[in-house]
Amino acid sequence: MKFSVFTASTPDWTPQQAVSELSAQGWHGIEWRVTDQADAREPGFWAGNKATWPMTGLEDSLPEIARLTSEAGLEYSGLGGYARCDDHDGVERVLAATAALGARQVRVNVLPLGNSTMGGQEPSGLSYPELFDATREHYEWVAGRAAHHGVKALVELHHGTVTASASSARRLLEGLDPNHVGVIHDLGNLLIEGWESPLPALELLGPYLAHVHVKNARWVRADERDEAGAAVWVNEWAPLTEGQGSVLAYFKALAQVGYDAWVTVEDFSTDLPLTERTAGNLDFLRRAAALAGLTVNASLPAGSTSKG
Repeated sequence: MKFSVFTASTPDWTPQQAVSELSAQGWHGIEWRVTDQADAREPGFWAGNKATWPMTGLEDSLPEIARLTSEAGLEYSGLGGYARCDDHDGVERVLAATAALGARQVRVNVLPLGNSTMGGQEPSGLSYPELFDATREHYEWVAGRAAHHGVKALVELHHGTVTASASSARRLLEGLDPNHVGVIHDLGNLLIEGWESPLPALELLGPYLAHVHVKNARWVRADERDEAGAAVWVNEWAPLTEGQGSVLAYFKALAQVGYDAWVTVEDFSTDLPLTERTAGNLDFLRRAAALAGLTVNASLPAGSTSKG
């Protein structure tokens, strides 16, 4: 098993700072965020993120992405793409970029639910069956293009989309080649929508379990009540050690199904400063992995940076 960080969760760092900090802390790899984003006065996870590579001009950025990653001694756990499966031009570009970098796998987003405002877009109003069928049709095309480039396209389990659960993702990909399509199982997202007990969910995914994202969340009671007078609960991101999901129990389930690939952290909590947060997360992941009986690959010693 290897540990990496998705740069959506490192908005204060430039790409150079990101690779230097993560390498010095002893992480194995990095998962670069790739998308065109809005500007912001202050760096944020979703706007003004300094560690994001723009989709516009991505091909021209590939040599610099490769240089920074390699010189820091880091590997790619994949690319954190935002191209949606119905954007065939965008998907083709991120698949080609993944192949060119040797990053092996990249997230290709599925369609949002008909009542979703994800990404600031207006709700489509389409029914779930319509959206699911359309996503399947697009993903059949994605699978073919991923095979052409020799990489894997990843479906993320994400609230507000047609694949919030492992069950829905397995149904979406059933019959497609698991060498070229797979699923990102995400502990934190599932606490918001799509929760299924981890062990049977991982078993259900079988050969489609390709990647793991770890973050944590919790539900808190809001001050207001709804129109019927009932309590209102809202979700918020939490530190890995403070959310409702047990990372240790999750790792034990991963161990039971024999998962030994990448675990990528995307911690959107802000309780601690970024450097302290990432370093503390790595220490915690190592402890949890050891207790779960998982074998973690050797990594760079903290405080050192490889130039290989």
